[in-house]
Amino acid sequence: MLQAAEAAAGAQQYPAACLYLVATPIGNLADISLRAIQVLSLVDAVACEDTRVTAGLLRHLGLHKPLLSLHQHNEHEAAAGLVARLQAGERIAYVSDAGTPAVSDPGAALVAAVQAAGLRTLPLPGASSATTLMSVAGDAQASGFRFVGFLPPKGQERRRRLQALVGADHSQVLFEAPHRIEDLLNLLAELAPQQRVTLGRELTKQFETVHTALAAELPAWLAADAQRGRGEFVLVLHAAPAAESAEEELPLLARRSLELLAAELPLKQAVALAAEISGAPRNQLYELGLAMKKAREA
Repeated sequence: MLQAAEAAAGAQQYPAACLYLVATPIGNLADISLRAIQVLSLVDAVACEDTRVTAGLLRHLGLHKPLLSLHQHNEHEAAAGLVARLQAGERIAYVSDAGTPAVSDPGAALVAAVQAAGLRTLPLPGASSATTLMSVAGDAQASGFRFVGFLPPKGQERRRRLQALVGADHSQVLFEAPHRIEDLLNLLAELAPQQRVTLGRELTKQFETVHTALAAELPAWLAADAQRGRGEFVLVLHAAPAAESAEEELPLLARRSLELLAAELPLKQAVALAAEISGAPRNQLYELGLAMKKAREA
């Protein structure tokens, strides 16, 4: 592997005093790139989310590097030490346990600290569960996609955040832990029963699952097999079906709140407040607000 990596990526420039953000496999070790192997073989040290996980990856690649712990609980403190090493001219790689660093994983604060010190950061693209599932979601009617990540774990804030997502004209990518997947699917079935959802479980691993269905159907699908509730989950909430009318779909409280607020405030501010009051999706409220404005001006 090291010879193949050198042949494929050895001609690349790898500057000193640089932080390399290296994407690692999300489950299948064969998904690591030759360029990632080349960089990991060149750096002076590897900062990582969990030294045990990264030690296993390096052993698989036949590499031995000093490991520096940097995770969500010590990122700001550890970043200062890494900046000092970079200022001394070292090359440092940062990897999370799986996937692309700083995407619902530590790394963003480290990158900000390195850049604030006037030092270089260089990304190495690779595995990402978000784009992996998006590629097989088949949401042809979507106007782009939004990465959401993890919702709040429980309570009304979780419900409000999810309510704000339904009805959008674009795909939305969510992450969820196995002990909360049943709750999330039940909420989706309640709040957006007719929206399609693509669920990915244990992506790239031996028993990966990709399943697309209406949100209303997913709780029963999950309950039908105990194995379906195990592993790490990624979901794509598809773009909502085109509505006949935003006004027809919105509850009375949302429509009345927007009507009163729009009479006194700019439309964007009125929509934001009406969404907070009613829990209705902002995009539908905004569509209704535009229709109301046109009616007044006609």
